[in-house]
Amino acid sequence: MHAIILAAGMGKRLKELTRYNTKCMIKVNGITLIERMLKQIDQRHFSRIVIVVGYEGKKLVDFVGSLEIRTPILFVENKIYDRTNNIYSLSLVKDQLCREDTILFESDLIFEDAVLDLLLQDPRDTLALVDGYEAWMDGTCVKVDERDQIVEFSSQVSLSDAEEYYKTVNIYKFSKGFSATYYIPFMEAYLQSMGENEYYEQVLRVIAMLDKPAIQVKKLSGQKWYEIDDAQDLDIAESLFPSDDSENVKMMAERYGGFWRYPKMLDFCYLVNPYFPTQRMKDEMKASFNELLTEYPSGMRVNSMLAGNCFDVHRENIVIGNGASELIKSIMESFSGSTGFVRPAFDEYINRCGMDRAVVFEPGNPDFSYDTDDLIRFFSDKAIENLIIVNPDNPSGNYIPKGNILRLVQWCKEKNIRVVIDESFVDFSDEENASLLQQEYLSDNPHLYVIKSISKSYGVPGIRIGILASGNIEKINETKKRVAIWNINSFGEFFMQLLKKYKTDYQESLSKLREERNRFQEELGKIPGVRVIPSQANFVMIETDVDVKKLSGELLNGYNLLVKELSDKTERGNYLRLAVRTEEDNNRLLKALYETLGNTVDHR
Repeated sequence: MHAIILAAGMGKRLKELTRYNTKCMIKVNGITLIERMLKQIDQRHFSRIVIVVGYEGKKLVDFVGSLEIRTPILFVENKIYDRTNNIYSLSLVKDQLCREDTILFESDLIFEDAVLDLLLQDPRDTLALVDGYEAWMDGTCVKVDERDQIVEFSSQVSLSDAEEYYKTVNIYKFSKGFSATYYIPFMEAYLQSMGENEYYEQVLRVIAMLDKPAIQVKKLSGQKWYEIDDAQDLDIAESLFPSDDSENVKMMAERYGGFWRYPKMLDFCYLVNPYFPTQRMKDEMKASFNELLTEYPSGMRVNSMLAGNCFDVHRENIVIGNGASELIKSIMESFSGSTGFVRPAFDEYINRCGMDRAVVFEPGNPDFSYDTDDLIRFFSDKAIENLIIVNPDNPSGNYIPKGNILRLVQWCKEKNIRVVIDESFVDFSDEENASLLQQEYLSDNPHLYVIKSISKSYGVPGIRIGILASGNIEKINETKKRVAIWNINSFGEFFMQLLKKYKTDYQESLSKLREERNRFQEELGKIPGVRVIPSQANFVMIETDVDVKKLSGELLNGYNLLVKELSDKTERGNYLRLAVRTEEDNNRLLKALYETLGNTVDHR
């Protein structure tokens, strides 16, 4: 068996990255695509490698010659690469296709070894390698029957039945008999009728229409690959194929989201209610999609009224934000003087304040737990003008009951200290009616500021909503002027409009979350080497007896599970923060932790 690599294209969508080099010469984490691919082929004892070159072909030939590849390499030149497409490049090596069985590669691919091994180990002689279709993918897709035979080739996927499609990986296995009997005769006829500026997959489309299809599919099952057509593809490929496991975790964390581009990965890092919104609420939003997409949202005055109605406070006491982060930035930049913080914690507040103005309390116990008395005792002799409390805290999940939080608010009032209570996770606590987001508390305490992330509690991080409420109307008005007049979009506004209608469903989602959190904590506690820190939020902090950087890398690269390791927040131990997801998802993480930490317990 030999390999054929099509590498004549210009890669125009990569712009300056391919201005002086062909596409397969771009680097992913320091290694060119062609070097990586050639070394993978070289390790698998192919008889030879045929590379079709074109654009900047001499540079490619010289570079390949500098590599220590043992497998013989034959170069074939496409002299009219700028006027043809890959069907013409493949036609230049048609004699090679008939010579022996072939693995055909496009040169803009990156894939793990298991992808190639899967194809080579399959006893069937003619196969198209495919993976499950995702909405963001483009290029050739196929439908298959129960015998893995291709029944349809398409570049336009019908979204109504998108789950039935598979995306071609652009790696194929052709037997020499298939090439001689089917592919080459059909390719020659296609070239004659349609010309040279076409794609070789079009020939496969015709062959698939025969009464006796001669090509089947090999489905991937989680193996990693990516096709690089533009700068965004390159960025994603670098996060999928890091130089080492710990670097991969860092690169994923620095993306701050967009994980829908990684459909096989489960995100236990970001904190979202997995039980809300309900399908009915989603369907109601979908029904209004066209209007929400094409119409402007309301301005700040209307959305303040909407937020006030949702949370039963006066509109002049509340401001809605493009996520809580927008409001945190605004309010922290408006505060002056020294500010008290608890650490480890959500760092957005302290980042906006600056360490030069920060007075930090760090609990000394292994659980990072604290209460109102601890805070009053620590800050009593500190000259602070502001105090920031996240309750429940992030990442520890520590919770101060409402009565004690009110006592802290009163103490701050007596000390003339502005106090911010971040209640992004308070709805997940076991205490009923725990929120300070009530008009009476705001009116009686103009030094109190309550911030809440709607994204986390209500499970809608994609539409970016947060709220800030205070009895200090002047400060609220100031914040409204700081943010843009259209700071939330129509989808966010419509979601808020629907919220009260689904209040009962929301409460049920919280009950489900609490129940699953309790089960999750109990199961985590059974894993040797894991210590669970009790949480009242929608996440659990654990301490392990292994290096969490290494562990998080193994979970991501071996199991497609992204977790938050906390070495940047504390150096006192090896801590992870794990989001509480559904029972099915949590069981997948539990099983991975058992296996990674060396336990063979079967957890299903």
